[in-house]
Amino acid sequence: MIASLLLTVTAAGAMAASSLGSTPQMGFNTWNSFKANYNQSIIHDVADLMVSLGLKDAGYNYLLLDEGWSDMERTDEGYLQANRTTFPDGIKPLAKRVHEMGLKIGLYGDSGILTCGFRPGSWGYEERDAMTLAEWGVDYWKYDNCGGFQAMTRVPQERFLTMQNALLRTGREIFFSVCEWGFQFPWHWGGGIGHSYRMSGDITASFTNETDCPCKTAYCLNTGYAGCSVTTILRKMREISVYQERSHWLDMDMLEVGVANMTIHMQQTHFAFWAALKSPLIIGADLRSLDKESLEILKNKDIIALNQDPLGRPVHFIENAGVEGFIQVWAGELEEGHVVMVFNEKSYPHDVSIPLAELNLGINYPVHARELWSGKSWGLISSIEATLEGYQTLVFRLT
Repeated sequence: MIASLLLTVTAAGAMAASSLGSTPQMGFNTWNSFKANYNQSIIHDVADLMVSLGLKDAGYNYLLLDEGWSDMERTDEGYLQANRTTFPDGIKPLAKRVHEMGLKIGLYGDSGILTCGFRPGSWGYEERDAMTLAEWGVDYWKYDNCGGFQAMTRVPQERFLTMQNALLRTGREIFFSVCEWGFQFPWHWGGGIGHSYRMSGDITASFTNETDCPCKTAYCLNTGYAGCSVTTILRKMREISVYQERSHWLDMDMLEVGVANMTIHMQQTHFAFWAALKSPLIIGADLRSLDKESLEILKNKDIIALNQDPLGRPVHFIENAGVEGFIQVWAGELEEGHVVMVFNEKSYPHDVSIPLAELNLGINYPVHARELWSGKSWGLISSIEATLEGYQTLVFRLT
């Protein structure tokens, strides 16, 4: 127990000394669009599009290969290897190409004997696999929790900490993304292990009213691993956003902007809350067919600035300022000013009147406000008086 605690403290100290994760990571992940069915040519196209669409310039710099990049078996010597059919050149040349484009590359693995797709996991191979990643030039390691037998007989804290220490010993800075679906309440321990850690089961391509997410609150033992809507994940964050801290970000899972059949207001709400709650911003849409409106949402500089704000503090839910089931009000501090968010939970328009003094932000009113989706100044205000369309969120920066 003492040795384990010392390992945790030492590892956490090493992570704190690293520049990785000073702001939430941004990038693209293959899973939502391709599942495990992608290849070297597709990844080349995605990398090109990240640059040509202006996403790299907007801050999305990680190109993440989720389940599907690796072979179904290790080499005869016991090393991970790329799928020789879909990635004939291997990962190292791909990493070199990606780096030359000003991007970084990430791979997917698992803390058990198998990945979720029954490819080799890293349980018992942590040192060997970490050194392989470093030798290939990998910058990011998403570490899942399917794992088979060992995944349930060894606590996640032990399995994920073992890999974290192996990554640190490589001497290469590799971002460690812990993906254990909120199992065993990682906001109480994940910050000492991962640069980011998942706080819920997988997001689904639904804004609301999903049926497959077993836990509608954060504190529920049956977290499951998939099927949570945008609004359910947001509901969980009402309870645990207080645990969000710099370099150890609560990961609300990938963005469904441009993936799901959502209205513009739904997509804006989704993106704004992921940004303001300091979740990683990981695009899941197929960039080859991304529509103009969704691309503009993903590239909105003012909303991205909330996510990347140097202060690193998330918004928090202000229960008494809204109306449960109808209007949610969230607010938080920025390095320069404050942000206030007003969300209409219903599918139809709703009028709001919110005196800013009741938010207890510690500032004097009236205050200058700018709404970030419209880009319009509201001048000096002491309250928010507006009509919100169905599922719309107004985002105000107060200075």
